[in-house]
Amino acid sequence: MHEQTLESLRQEHNFNINNSKAERRTQYVLILTAITMVAEIVAGTIFGSMALLADGWHMGTHVAAFLITIFAYRYAKKHENSPDFSFGTGKVSVLGGFASAVSLGIVALMMFAESIQRLVEPQAISFNAAIAVAVLGLLVNIVSALILKDDHHHDHGHHDHEHHHHHDHNLQAAYMHVLADALTSVLAIVALLLGKYFGWSFLDPLMGIVGSIIITRWAYALVKQTSPILLDGSIDETYQLNVKKTIEDDSDNRISDIHIWKVSANHYAAVISLVTHFPKPTGYYKELLNNFVKLSHVTIEVNECKDENCVT
Repeated sequence: MHEQTLESLRQEHNFNINNSKAERRTQYVLILTAITMVAEIVAGTIFGSMALLADGWHMGTHVAAFLITIFAYRYAKKHENSPDFSFGTGKVSVLGGFASAVSLGIVALMMFAESIQRLVEPQAISFNAAIAVAVLGLLVNIVSALILKDDHHHDHGHHDHEHHHHHDHNLQAAYMHVLADALTSVLAIVALLLGKYFGWSFLDPLMGIVGSIIITRWAYALVKQTSPILLDGSIDETYQLNVKKTIEDDSDNRISDIHIWKVSANHYAAVISLVTHFPKPTGYYKELLNNFVKLSHVTIEVNECKDENCVT
């Protein structure tokens, strides 16, 4: 009997995003990028093309990012029911996205430094070879972007009056790596064509600086999205006040302590302590919060007030 009661009282702790389709897509992009990387490095070595070699090693940074993405998916899935993780492995994909965002920022910093150096110390450019490499890189990234394009899923909340996207920060980071590389290729093609036909060679490093700034902004935006989740950032104040109001509008309940924080990209946990003259089972108070669809794990402490003045 106790086992049945305990089972019914247990709450879900698995908030992992099992996105097998995204993992498979990332594998395809990883293979495509790795093949392009090897081909460019070999060709650059044989033909003595610095443009090919540079782009080949640049592709290598994206291969590393995709490996992070795939590792995060597999690790999260493997350990999703492990008791070692209090709220499951829902944050692993967020951590993968954060790590990829940091690596994207490092790539942007390297681009910026290289561009500044080339602006100060101009180098001879083999325009035809460089344009060919940029076009090849753009084609590979267009194909990769089409493969990685994410379809958003929605939850419809009655109380929230809004659609809730199921964010996969891990996949988003991989997608942004591809977009960053595509942007770099487009800027490079424009600069190289203008340099070839008008002699404006300075545009090549200048476009590199512009690209690095844009990529840095993308990386920062992704870090800004993921870091609050990793640091147990609280839900927005309005949402929390609505939760509090819903409970306190019932009977003479007063909330003495409330914490609502993210346990994954799309799920929140709540710990609520309340005081009342007329205590009811915790299940009653959880039912009051049924319309708050963001709350996936709710723990409620009910304290009986035996003093007339303890609830104000």
